[in-house]
Amino acid sequence: MAPPDPSQPTAPVAGFRTLRRFLPYLWPKDEPRLRARVVVALVLVLAAKALTLSTGFVYKAAIDRMSAGMEAAVAVAVALVVAYAGARFGGVLFDNLRNAIFERVGQDAARRLAENVFRHIHRLSLRFHLERRTGALTKIVERGTKSIDMMLYFLLFNIAPTVVELAVICVIFGLKFGIGLVVATLAMVAGYILFTRIVTEWRTHLQRRMNEVDNQAIARAVDSLLNYETVKYFTAEEREARRYGHAMRSFADAAVKNETSLAWLNIGQALITNAMMAGAMGYTVWGWSRGMFTAGDVVLVNTLLAQLFRPLDMLGWVYRNVRQGLIDMEAMFGIVDTEAEIEDMQGAPDLIVTNGHVRLQDLRFGYDADREILKGIDVDVPPGSMLAVVGPSGAGKSTLSRLLFRFYEPTGGRITIDGQDINKVTQKSLRAAIGIVPQDSVLFNDTIGYNIGYGREGAGQAEIEAAAKGAAIHDFIAQLPHGYDSQVGERGLKLSGGEKQRVAIARTLLKDPPILVLDEATSALDSRTEAAIQETLRNVAARRTSIVIAHRLSTVVDADQIVVLDQGQVAERGTHAQLLRKNGIYAEMWTRQQSEREEEEAEAAE
Repeated sequence: MAPPDPSQPTAPVAGFRTLRRFLPYLWPKDEPRLRARVVVALVLVLAAKALTLSTGFVYKAAIDRMSAGMEAAVAVAVALVVAYAGARFGGVLFDNLRNAIFERVGQDAARRLAENVFRHIHRLSLRFHLERRTGALTKIVERGTKSIDMMLYFLLFNIAPTVVELAVICVIFGLKFGIGLVVATLAMVAGYILFTRIVTEWRTHLQRRMNEVDNQAIARAVDSLLNYETVKYFTAEEREARRYGHAMRSFADAAVKNETSLAWLNIGQALITNAMMAGAMGYTVWGWSRGMFTAGDVVLVNTLLAQLFRPLDMLGWVYRNVRQGLIDMEAMFGIVDTEAEIEDMQGAPDLIVTNGHVRLQDLRFGYDADREILKGIDVDVPPGSMLAVVGPSGAGKSTLSRLLFRFYEPTGGRITIDGQDINKVTQKSLRAAIGIVPQDSVLFNDTIGYNIGYGREGAGQAEIEAAAKGAAIHDFIAQLPHGYDSQVGERGLKLSGGEKQRVAIARTLLKDPPILVLDEATSALDSRTEAAIQETLRNVAARRTSIVIAHRLSTVVDADQIVVLDQGQVAERGTHAQLLRKNGIYAEMWTRQQSEREEEEAEAAE
């Protein structure tokens, strides 16, 4: 199931559903301290609003005292002005205390959400990760996790307090100035919200388009940088710059349209609020001229409306950000809702490896339903023996290792280890029992020691060094200026191919699995390095059940059993000598590779 495309329109129902999914992060069940922080923050919100609303009445009283023209009223007026300033400061104080107290809640919610999403992404199938662009995926997760803190803040401290403030102001207007001013205020607010919603919905499409091209630009940049060497090989720097520039131009165009629409939205909102201010002030000035209101009442109306307009102006911005937050969170929850292709059965037991006996029984598989790769493979790998799988490219050799690790499920047949069907045991226990040295050993951008130690969590330095010695790389590491703390670079690019392979071998040695898979582990190396690594691999494979997937037949002549795959089927099987005597596919491949090797040696001699 693919996650929904964030560029598609979001229905209101979907928005509310997303909102309900994130609200539990506001009130975590297992965190009473965080709940207490939410309660205290809400109390401070109410206190801040009470002080803010009181400033209008204090200001009104001061103006009325000054209007009376009595010298005795000066001290009272000054006191009221000081109280007005104190009330304004109190509102700011409570608002900032609220922010400080609530920050832990927002950050914790974002942290827990990010951890849940990250854990789920690692649970997803290999197929999902092969079909996704890493840059775009990380951008979706980044936006989604950041939006939850923003959503919590806006809902609690902007939207809810604004509704309370509007209700209180309407009550005040109704009691002091009549129902007409209440109706006008509510009509203004309704018109403001309606206008904001209509324009924001229009802007949402522009924002989605901007996000889409932003994702494309980020994905393009990450993909290009990850393939830095390929770019250099084909002198394609200018080509990559043009492609990235095109993506950035598309983003710039989308951003300009988005900002222009924002300008029109702000202009329309200002027109509505200022029209209301002019009407309300005109009405109270007219009432003052008729003796209905005092000068302080004119100031009170101005102050209350100004206070209401501030959160209303924010409300437009908040609405836009909440809508965008819902879009970002919807895209992220779409990833969370993506079901893992490979799931453990309910109550699945752990795999228990006693001997390491591997069997492939009538194994069938295809990456696509209409294209079968493996067509009934039957192979028996006795405990402690070495099976070599060879054959032309596309025969399905590497697919076997992916099925053995349960990156995919077979469409027919089964794989057993010591009689246990691997589809009926836990994936964690299965993968813990198998070690692999792949053809392309990608390393973390960290130290050599970290990369070797990754084979087993909690391994000590002595164990890491022992594994390095077993992989014949300890002496090389000891000669480095920083030893095991030497950085390997992005994907291990600071190391040569042979050095990377030895690190991968050491990592697998540290894991110490009973079953070992060598997936063309030396095919990308030169003959001299390959011979040295091959000797190391033979030592590693000793006393383990080993499955060697190889292209160069010279690396598997000592295998206990060699299986030749052709078009997804076992074409031949036997030892090296037996297969040569059959004079079939294996013998043809051997002859051809020997001729190529002799030609290479002759050229080297010249």
